[in-house]
Amino acid sequence: MKKIAIIGSGPTGIYTFYSLLKNTTPLAVSVFEQAEEAGVGMPYSDEENSRLMLANIASIEIPPVFITYLDWLKTQSEAHLRRFKVDKATLHDRQFLPRILLGEYFRDRFLAIVAEAEKKGFQVEVHESAEVTDITATTDKVTLSVNGETHPDRFDLVVIATGHVWPDEEKATRTYFPSPWSGLMDATIRACQVGIMGTSLSGLDAAMAVAMQHGDFTGDQFRLDEKSQALSITLMSRTGILPEADFYCPIPYESLSVLTETVAEAEIAKGAEGLLDRIFTLMVKELEHADPQWSEAIALNTLDADSIRDAWFADRKKHDPFSWAEDNLEEVERNKQNRHTVPWRYAVLRLHEVVQEIVPHLNEEDRKRFKTGLARVFIDNYAAIPSQSIRRLLALREAGIISVLALGDDYELDIGSDQTVITTQEKTHRFDVFIDARGQKPLKTKDLPFPTLRKQLQETGEEIPDVGDDYTLREPETLRGRIAFGAIPWLMHDQPFVQGLAECAELGEAMAKAAEKPATGSRRKLPFVEN
Repeated sequence: MKKIAIIGSGPTGIYTFYSLLKNTTPLAVSVFEQAEEAGVGMPYSDEENSRLMLANIASIEIPPVFITYLDWLKTQSEAHLRRFKVDKATLHDRQFLPRILLGEYFRDRFLAIVAEAEKKGFQVEVHESAEVTDITATTDKVTLSVNGETHPDRFDLVVIATGHVWPDEEKATRTYFPSPWSGLMDATIRACQVGIMGTSLSGLDAAMAVAMQHGDFTGDQFRLDEKSQALSITLMSRTGILPEADFYCPIPYESLSVLTETVAEAEIAKGAEGLLDRIFTLMVKELEHADPQWSEAIALNTLDADSIRDAWFADRKKHDPFSWAEDNLEEVERNKQNRHTVPWRYAVLRLHEVVQEIVPHLNEEDRKRFKTGLARVFIDNYAAIPSQSIRRLLALREAGIISVLALGDDYELDIGSDQTVITTQEKTHRFDVFIDARGQKPLKTKDLPFPTLRKQLQETGEEIPDVGDDYTLREPETLRGRIAFGAIPWLMHDQPFVQGLAECAELGEAMAKAAEKPATGSRRKLPFVEN
């Protein structure tokens, strides 16, 4: 019986295990989870989230594990859902719900996978509180070190599904948190000047984690405790632009008309020279076809892959971010009620998946252009956040405790032991507590937490791991096909939009195929992108 090890039991690990059930021959599957409970995943655990924090994805978008998220929710008691302020009678498949609740779904589905695997004759072992500290691969087997000790089993295939990588809590102090997931949820934040770097959903979640220590939401209003009047929260980014609210559109996605996958593949085959600009020209045609009025309004035919970013954000930069948020929220809610799709928004949403496929094939200059231009547009579009998150943000603004600061491209950040000082061209800002909420950064081979594997990969001279279509490592040759590399931070160089649950499911399905036979097919080279 072939032995498979899955390192990590968050969404990527879960979808990998789920896909392994398709194997006609039973497997021996061992799951290693460093947390106390397997099958939840750090983004959805109750240790890292409050009941207030919403998942940025609805049931209709979540790849089901035997049953949909909505169907699972309907099996829960009214009392249990009420703990999360969820009304069972009003559940629907486009609803954004607390992350912890989604974590409960994944935990339940993980246990269902284990039960089904055993029913099919699989041998299953689940190791909790089991941190894999090293991976040693040879030409025939792979061994693991778990909690510093060599595990007795030798595996035919090891799947690395470790998810996001955040700084250790030990790096946090009482005045500085290197991420919202580095001890913030357990920390006591006094009523003071709090600075949060990042205006995306992660930044808003950090703000909510702080605010909830000093008051409560009642409906769409926030009441600040009398003793916490000194609390002031500042969200910061280079542009000072807030994310927009999630918009209505048909799901599953409708097909594109101009820039289809086939067309993109044909452009890739023509070579790297001019690839980004050729793809952008096709994007313009797609958008003009989808929404000619909007395309004319922003003079789309005069833009290129670099100037599109400024044109995309131009109107929002002219307005107060909270006023824009109010207007956008009103528009989005009206469109949802009327089931109206804004054509240009929907076209851009569908385009990002097709355009991502060109990234590994761009030359170094165009990769940099893509990262600073089109990528920002796509991220702003697909990372729209729940309407409820916008309402809570506006409630904090109404309570007078939150503001947004545009830092510009030229600023200095000095993190001290007592205060963090940020100096822009106009002013110096001081914060008693500083939270870095800029999200996951792409990582390189040198950042791998497995010393032996890291050394083996570094000896190839590659900055980024080299994987095949089933994500198994191709180099060095001694371990080819033995390790499926599905660690998202290392894949982001090649696939900048790989962080969603749908992408986790696709990744898991691809890696599960490696259990059937040794890796074959084309090489998927992850290019080095300087950050």
